[in-house]
Amino acid sequence: MSARPIAMMPAGRRASFLRRHCPAGICLPAAIVLLLAAAGLAAPWLTAHSPLDQDLLQLNKGPGAGFPLGTDHLGRDILSRLLYGARSTLAVSALGTVIAFAAGAGLGLLALTLGHWAERILFAAIDLIRALPGTLLALLLIVGLGSGSGPLTIALGVSFVPVVAYVTRAAYHREAARDYVLAAASFGGNGFHILSRHILPNIAGTLITQAAIILPRCIVTESVLSFLGVGSSPDAPTWGRMIADSSRFIERAPHAIMAPLVTLVLLTLSLSLLGNQLRRRFDPIRQETDVPGPAADPAPAAVRPVEAGGC
Repeated sequence: MSARPIAMMPAGRRASFLRRHCPAGICLPAAIVLLLAAAGLAAPWLTAHSPLDQDLLQLNKGPGAGFPLGTDHLGRDILSRLLYGARSTLAVSALGTVIAFAAGAGLGLLALTLGHWAERILFAAIDLIRALPGTLLALLLIVGLGSGSGPLTIALGVSFVPVVAYVTRAAYHREAARDYVLAAASFGGNGFHILSRHILPNIAGTLITQAAIILPRCIVTESVLSFLGVGSSPDAPTWGRMIADSSRFIERAPHAIMAPLVTLVLLTLSLSLLGNQLRRRFDPIRQETDVPGPAADPAPAAVRPVEAGGC
C-alpha cells in the first residue's frame, strides 16, 4: 500500500499517526526550541529596531505599538534584544557543549583504551577540576582568559568536561564487561579496534543523550555569568544581562524582566524534556531498568523460570 502524505490523511488517522510517531513529550519541546532558534537566526528581519539603539524618550515603556514587548531603562527595544540574545545564548552554549563533549568523551575514551595508568592520571586531573563548582570554575577561567564570547565558550566547555568524562567512563566499563567484548579481546583484538568496532557504537546513544542534557545547563550557566557581568560585553544583548539590568526597575517595568526570564525558563525546560526523552529512547541502561510491572507481564507466575539459587 502506498504511503500518503500526512496532510492527505483523514483527521482521525492523522491525529493517531502523530501521537504514535511524535508524542507530545518530544514534539512540543522540540517545536519550542526550533521556534526560538529560528527566531534568533531571523532576528534582523523580525525586528524593526537595533538591540543597541537607545531612545531616552521611551524609557521603561510598556508593550504597545512600535514596541511589542516594551522598552528597557535605556529605551532599547526588548523584543529586539530578546531575539538577538537567543542567537548569542544558543550559539555560545551549543559550542560550549561541543567542547565539553569532545574533550570529556575524547580524552576519557583515549585514557580508558590506553590502560589503567592513563585512566588514573587523567581522572586524577579531572578530579582537580571537579573540586570547584562549575559556575565558579567558569568564572575563574573567564578572569584568566578575558572577556568575550570566545573565552566564555571555552569556560563553559571546560566546566562541563568532568561530567562528560565520568559518564563516558561509566558507559565504557559497563560495555567492556559484556561477553562479546571479552570474546573480541580473547581473539587478539587490540584496545582501539575493540573501542571503534564494539564499544563506541553501543555507548554513542548514552553520550549523545548526555550532550542533550548538558546543553540546558550550559545555557543557565551562561545566563548566570552574564547576570554577574562577566563573559560578554556590557551592552551585549544577552538574557542574563537583560535580567540583571531590569531587576533594578522591576516595580516600574516588570515586563522588561519577565520577557527574558520566561523565555529562559521555557527554553531550558524544553531542552531538559528533550534530553530526558532521548535518554529513555537511546540509553540502554534506561531501557533495561524500565521493566513492566506485574500487570503488564505477559508470562504468568506459574511458568516463570526459577532463578539461580532458588528453591
